[in-house]
Amino acid sequence: MITTSEIKFKTHGSGDIVDITGRINDAVGGSGLESGTVTVFVPGSTGGITTIEYEPGLLKDVPELMEKLVPSDRSYKHDETWHDGNGFSHLRAALIGPDITVPFVGGKPTLGTWQQVVFLEFDNRPRTRTLVLQIAGE
Repeated sequence: MITTSEIKFKTHGSGDIVDITGRINDAVGGSGLESGTVTVFVPGSTGGITTIEYEPGLLKDVPELMEKLVPSDRSYKHDETWHDGNGFSHLRAALIGPDITVPFVGGKPTLGTWQQVVFLEFDNRPRTRTLVLQIAGE
């Protein structure tokens, strides 16, 4: 069986990290399925999905790492084309990726003790985001 649902929330712009683990747990638990996989996907090209330990240090370290890897204060070809100043946002999202798949057993995702699923906002402005969850299992 396959079920599809959505998670909606607002972000504050680049550097915002949103813990979506609880909402994924709720969706999997509410699906009535015991084992399978849940895929979380962000429609859009300026956000990413990954796992981290959602703690204050990493909430600062991750944006700092992104700034070192893809600086926001330089010009990108995308900016020359669209003049929206978010070329860095697209590049950061391409590095992280738009989705993650997590297995679940006993109606619960098999995440590690210190592992949370997070949405990373890279766009240079606040956004309203809708993530798609597709749960497949039995």
